[in-house]
Amino acid sequence: MEPSKDISRLIEIMAALRHPETGCPWDIEQNFQTIKPYTIEEAYEVSDAIERGDMDDLCDELGDLLLQVVFHARMAEEAGEFSFGDVVNAITTKMIRRHPHVFARSAADTPDAVKIQWDEIKQAEKRERAERRSRRGITEDFKGGFLGSVQRSFPALTEALKLQERAAKVGFDWSAPEPILDKIEEEIDELRVALRDGDRAKVSDELGDLIFAVVNIGRHVKADPEQSLRGTNTKFRRRFNHIEQVLDAEGETLEAASLERMEEIWQAAKAIERAVISGAE
Repeated sequence: MEPSKDISRLIEIMAALRHPETGCPWDIEQNFQTIKPYTIEEAYEVSDAIERGDMDDLCDELGDLLLQVVFHARMAEEAGEFSFGDVVNAITTKMIRRHPHVFARSAADTPDAVKIQWDEIKQAEKRERAERRSRRGITEDFKGGFLGSVQRSFPALTEALKLQERAAKVGFDWSAPEPILDKIEEEIDELRVALRDGDRAKVSDELGDLIFAVVNIGRHVKADPEQSLRGTNTKFRRRFNHIEQVLDAEGETLEAASLERMEEIWQAAKAIERAVISGAE
């Protein structure tokens, strides 16, 4: 098996990896649910490469993301649902249908005409989607109803924020931040009970409720939860790097250092940050 610029080679490689007798044990045991987190992760890594302006990384990460598409398509083909070719056919059909003004099927030649045409095509696609779902017996539709405009493809924190914002438009909302703090404490108590009972599914459920409530208070105090968490992530990176640097200067390693010693250095890093902030003020 040799590398190639032809997409068919990647499809062949994935088929070989998934072969039940001669394939890779790890690849063979995967399913849509286990692969889903990697798909999301690869999309974020593409975004990160773009933000950093690193074209070498972008090329590599786009390949990783493409692999995820091929992986999902291969599993679907094994289940008799669809193949990679069907995925390509679906998106090419959609793009041609949505751009008739480009592919000589429409006379729309102004932005307004294109917008009207686009909306008409989208409505037709929604009807077709509803018919397909009906034939499959799928009744629950998260794209319908008042909250349907909030995309489930958003990162979970962003989706939670937008769901709350959307519900607030019809008055389904807290009147002030203080009651949300009570709700957070209630969710913490429920999480404690689930942890004590050792019910992993319940722990996951209660953790989600707690995070949702925390997002809610962030919305009320005008602190975007995604950006707030990014700030904390950056702070954690900086402080942990300080621990690593101090230990390295002392001839120690992270693996060999005690938790007490790492905590001591962590607190020192916090003190340095406070001093820098005070000096700036």
